[in-house]
Amino acid sequence: QVQLVESGGGLVQAGGSLRLSCAASGRAFSSHTMAWFRQAPGKERIVVARIRTDGVYTDYADSVKGRFTISRDNAKNMVYLQMNSLKPEDTALYYCAADSRSIWPTIRPEYWGQGTQVTVSS
Repeated sequence: QVQLVESGGGLVQAGGSLRLSCAASGRAFSSHTMAWFRQAPGKERIVVARIRTDGVYTDYADSVKGRFTISRDNAKNMVYLQMNSLKPEDTALYYCAADSRSIWPTIRPEYWGQGTQVTVSS
């Protein structure tokens, strides 16, 4: 069992930055691929960034490439999402997710956080 708690969301103007954090507790954090998903009102939940267990490999949705950076600290059981050059279309509820069963780069989360709201004003 892994528990995930996100923080760092908020209201920011277009062009600004935010850093989301996800604190994980439970067993074997370092054996989980970690990801950030987002869901805007009326839209499906999509993966925006994922990071392999060792932190070496990452993958991003085309819509955030070059603007978002995912990282992890296995010693601290933490995952981060640095979001720069934010746009109004980045407005969504952002979720942290963990998957220990799939083979990279597939992500089928077993565990989810409760989400943190990001709102970007124009």
